[in-house]
Amino acid sequence: MSRTALILGVSGQDGAYLAQHLLREGYAVHGTSRDATVNSFANLTRLGIREEVTLHSVTLTDFRSALQTLTRIAPDEVYNLAGQSSVGLSFAQPVETLDSIARGTLNLLETIRFTGAPIRFYNACSTECFGDTGDSIANELSPFRPRSPYAVAKATSFWEVANYRESYDLFACSGILSNHDSPLRPERFVTQKIVASACRIAAGRQQELTLGNLDISRDWGWAPDYVVAMHSMLQQPTADDYVVATGQSHTLEEFVAAAFEAVNLTWRDYVRIDPDLFRPSDIARCQVSAEKAERVLGWHAQHHMPQVVELMVEAWLEQHPEDRCASR
Repeated sequence: MSRTALILGVSGQDGAYLAQHLLREGYAVHGTSRDATVNSFANLTRLGIREEVTLHSVTLTDFRSALQTLTRIAPDEVYNLAGQSSVGLSFAQPVETLDSIARGTLNLLETIRFTGAPIRFYNACSTECFGDTGDSIANELSPFRPRSPYAVAKATSFWEVANYRESYDLFACSGILSNHDSPLRPERFVTQKIVASACRIAAGRQQELTLGNLDISRDWGWAPDYVVAMHSMLQQPTADDYVVATGQSHTLEEFVAAAFEAVNLTWRDYVRIDPDLFRPSDIARCQVSAEKAERVLGWHAQHHMPQVVELMVEAWLEQHPEDRCASR
């Protein structure tokens, strides 16, 4: 029989790719947003699956809304990808960030506990929780030292999941994911801002790109790879937490250089650094290991940063033909 999956936050990058993956696996897929009647679900449309996903409105900070939704759909698997998803924006909206992530996760866990439904639950966590790892390589046993309101919220949700798993024997997992990108990223994320600007500069439609700290180092992966790991976590005989990453860290400067190289430009000729774009606190270096995911889940990243940049540039040029001719 077909299994039913519910994706909270289906309109985002990860939600859309996860919906696509689950549909291919034969699931009946339901998805939510705060107001499904006004959300365009553009990412689902772009992937050609808008009509294959049953959509619902839910407010996860409202326990009654969460309870009604899970009771009505009766899913076999629940994927919690909802909540404020920008590290940078979390400094401007700390209360909303903590509320949407921590309280939303708690309401879902409490709903599953309250109903006693045999649901397998996935929670989206982040390697941002590790903070600055320096020369060390973090894994599932490493301590959390969050350096942003976003990371604080994600760390809170991680321990909520662990507590409910241990206290109530729920099948609940957290995926501790490194940065992962795709053409579905909006331009408010720095990676898509870089890709879009490089293409527009090459086409003569933009003069320069303004950025903050280029020395930060992150592990950048490909979002369609990562949703496979999410699904795999819920297929295991026991619930556990997993770091999902490529295992390779690169500076933002290297990401910028790769984007400009893809359109035959030298980045130093067009990039300006603005100290006002530096965050109040930031992670200089984050290195993580996905050895456990590879060993237990049989998962490893299919794409690394240079390929991610190339794929994002190709997708941008395909979606914006006005930038194509001059860029190549």
